[in-house]
Amino acid sequence: MDQTNVNSCCNKNEQENESTQNKEGSCCSVPKETADQPAHLQKFTIQGMDCPSCAETLEKGLSKIQGVGDIQVSYASAKLSLKKDSSVHTDKITEEVKKLGFSAFPVLSNTMQTYKIEGMDCSSCAQTLENHLNKNPDVQEVRVNFSTGKMKIDHRTTVEKIKKEVKRSGFTAHLDEKLQEDASNSKLKKEVNTIFSGLLLAIGFALSFTPVPEWISIAAYAGAILTGGFKPARSAFYAIKSKSLDMNVLMASAAIGAALIGEWFEGAMVVWLFALGNTLQDRSLERTRESIRSLVNLTPSEATVKKGDQWVQMPVENISIGSTVLIKAGDKIPVDGTVMKGFSSVNQAPITGESIPVDKHTDDPVYAGTINESGSLEVTVTKKAEDTTIAKIIHLVEEAQEKKAPTQAFIDRFANVYTPIVFGLALSIMILPPLLGFGSWGDWLYKGLALLVVACPCALVISTPVAIVSAIGNAARNGVLIKGGTFLEKAGTITAIAFDKTGTLTVGKPKVSHVIPVETDPTQLLRIVRTLEDHSNHPIARAIIEYTNERNISSVEADDYATIAGKGVQATIKGEEYFAGKPGLFRDHKVDLSHVAEHIESLEKQGETLILVGTRNRLMGIISVADSIRDITVNAIQTLKRIGINESVMLTGDHEGTAEKIAGEAGIDRYFAGLLPEDKVTSVKTLQKEGKQVAMVGDGINDAPALATSDLGIAMGGAGTDTAMETADIVLMADNLEKLPYTVRLSRKALAIIKQNIWFSILTKVAALVLIFPGLLTLWMAVLADTGAALIVILNSMRLIRQK
Repeated sequence: MDQTNVNSCCNKNEQENESTQNKEGSCCSVPKETADQPAHLQKFTIQGMDCPSCAETLEKGLSKIQGVGDIQVSYASAKLSLKKDSSVHTDKITEEVKKLGFSAFPVLSNTMQTYKIEGMDCSSCAQTLENHLNKNPDVQEVRVNFSTGKMKIDHRTTVEKIKKEVKRSGFTAHLDEKLQEDASNSKLKKEVNTIFSGLLLAIGFALSFTPVPEWISIAAYAGAILTGGFKPARSAFYAIKSKSLDMNVLMASAAIGAALIGEWFEGAMVVWLFALGNTLQDRSLERTRESIRSLVNLTPSEATVKKGDQWVQMPVENISIGSTVLIKAGDKIPVDGTVMKGFSSVNQAPITGESIPVDKHTDDPVYAGTINESGSLEVTVTKKAEDTTIAKIIHLVEEAQEKKAPTQAFIDRFANVYTPIVFGLALSIMILPPLLGFGSWGDWLYKGLALLVVACPCALVISTPVAIVSAIGNAARNGVLIKGGTFLEKAGTITAIAFDKTGTLTVGKPKVSHVIPVETDPTQLLRIVRTLEDHSNHPIARAIIEYTNERNISSVEADDYATIAGKGVQATIKGEEYFAGKPGLFRDHKVDLSHVAEHIESLEKQGETLILVGTRNRLMGIISVADSIRDITVNAIQTLKRIGINESVMLTGDHEGTAEKIAGEAGIDRYFAGLLPEDKVTSVKTLQKEGKQVAMVGDGINDAPALATSDLGIAMGGAGTDTAMETADIVLMADNLEKLPYTVRLSRKALAIIKQNIWFSILTKVAALVLIFPGLLTLWMAVLADTGAALIVILNSMRLIRQK
C-alpha cells in the first residue's frame, strides 16, 4: 500500500487542524510557546516499524511528553516530525521512542552549520562540548562527533559567539574547513606549549642535581605544569561544569594531587607526557579524519564554459544546468554531465574504483572528479556543483563516519558508567586505608592518583571509531560507499550472498536471438511487439526496441497500455487486446501452445528468455532474447568463495532453464527461478531461516524490497543512479562485482583490528592496575601507559587507510 502518512491523526484538512491544534491531549496540538521557549520543528528517521499501526503507537506515546506537539509519523517513509520547545532535549525524544520499541535518529535540519573542532582528545570531550552548548538558549540542536572532529549545530546567534562558547569549553571551532590558517595557528600554539613544558621539565630535572636551592627546580616544574596543563585544566573545568568526567578531569586531578603531596617532578612529568601524547594523537587522528580529503580535492575550482561564441573561465559553483563545458585532454572533469561532442577515454577510478579507463561517446554520462585522459569533450551540465555524484559521496561518507557502530555504542555506554566508578574508587583508595590505619596518607594519595590516570578509558573509547572512520574513508576512495559502522561490521559477518541476475551477474543488456512467427509474417510480429514494448523500460523491452530500430520497423497506434506484474505487457490495437510476455501469461488465458511446445522447451533449455506475442485466444509468434555473463562476475564469485562466503545464490524472474544456465556459467551454488518481485523477499527470508547472514546484491531500484529484507543491502552501479545511493546499506559505485570481495575483506580486517584494539586497551589497563598496589607503577609510567595505549590503538587503526 502506497501511503505517505499512515494512521496519522494529523492527516486532516486545515480547518480541522485549526480547531484541534489547541486541544489538550491532542497529538496534533502545538506546544505552548513563550518568549523564552519557541516551538522548534525536528525530524527523525525511525527504525523498527513493522506495520502502519506502529506509527499510531508512536504518535500516542510521544504526545504524552510535555512540550511536544504537532506529531506526524509516516510508516511508508519511516519519518517522524514534531514540534518541541527548548526545554525538551533531543535525547528525551530518542529515549521515549526507544521505550516504545523503536529507534529514532535525528535528521539534521537545513539550518545546521558544520564546524571543525580542534583540541578534542577523546569522545568524552565531545560530550563535554555538547553538554555545554545545550545549556545555551540560542542553541536549538547540536551534535559533536569525536571521530570526524566535526560539530553540527543549529543556532540563533552569530558564528563568533558560537566560536567563543566552544573556546570557553577548551576547544577551537572553525566554520570553513578551507580556512586552514586559524587551525594551523591553534595546532602550532599547542605544540609550542608542549615543547616549552618539556624544556621546563628538563631544566627542573637538571637543576635537581645541582647545589641550587630546591625552590628553583620546583619553580621550573610548576612552570611545566602551568604551560602544558592550562588547556587540559580548562577543559576539565568545563567537563565538571557540564557534569561529565573525561580524561582531562582525571589528568588535571593527578597533576594537582602530585603537586599537593610534594611530587613536583611526577606532576610535571604527568602533564608533559599527557600533552605530548595528545599532540601525537592529534597528528595521527587528523590523518584519519582527512581520509576523504582526496575526494574533496578531486574537482577543479574553475571550468571552461561556453558563453555565446566565446569560451570563458568560470567558478564551478556558478555553472548552471544546461551550460556547455569544454574538457581538454588531461583535465579533471568539473561537473556531472552528458557528452555532447567528442570522444575520449575517461579514468573513473576516483568515483567507481575501476582500474581501466572507460570510453565516452556522444550521450554518455561523465562525472565530476574523473579524469579526461585523451580527446577533447564538450559536455552539457546536468547537475549543479553541490548535487554532483562526488558531492553526494562526500556528504554520505561524512554522515556514515558520524554514525555509531554497535560495538562503539556499547563501549561508550560502558565508559559512561566506568569512569565515575573509577573516580569514586580512586577517592576511596586515597581516604579509607589511611583512615583505617593502613599506611600513610602520602602513599595512598599517590596510589589513588596513579589509579585515576591509568584507569582512564581513552584508548578503549577510541578503539572502534578510529578504525571505522579509516575503513569507510578507504572504501570511499576505492569506489565503495559504506553508509555507517553498523553496515561495515555486518559485511564481515555475512555467510551467504544473494544476487539479482539481470544487470548484476549478467550485462543486463539482452539481445534478440530468435524471431519465430506463428500465423503471421516476421515484420508484422515485430511491429506488434514493438508497439507493446514501447512504453516499457525493462531490459528485454529495450532489446526488442533496439532490434526493431536496426530493421527500421516502427510501432503502430495503440492505447490502454498496461503492465501485468511479473508476466508481461498489454495494449489495445484497432480495438483488440494484444499481449507480450512469458508463456505462463498465455496459459492463464487458455491459449493453445501445444503446436509450439517443442520450440519453447528447446529454447528454454538453451537458457533463452522467451516473449510470446498474441491475443487472448491465439499465438502470433515467439521472440527469444539472451543475456551474457559479465567478464568480471566469474572471478568475483570465485574470490568470494576463497575468502569464506559459504553460499552464493541467484534470484531471477527467468524460467528454470535460463537460471540453470547462468548459474552454471557464473559458478553460483544455488538459484531460485521464476520469481516475482515479492518472491525475492520470500527467498531472502528462506535463507535467513536457514541460519545464514544474508547480503542481497541488486541495482537498488527494482530489488528494493529484497535489499531492505536482507541483513545487508548492497547496490551496484551507484555512480549512475541516485536511488541506489539512497536505498542500499553499501553501494558499489562501479557497475560490476569487482569490489565486492574487497568490501568483505576490508570489513573483516576492520573487525579484527577493532578486537585487537579492545583487547590491547583492556590488557594494558589490567597490567598497570596490578602494578599500582605493590608501588611499582609511578605516575609518569601510568600516563605513558594511558597515552601510549591510545596512540598505539590509533596507529593500528590507521592500517585500514592503506588497505588495498
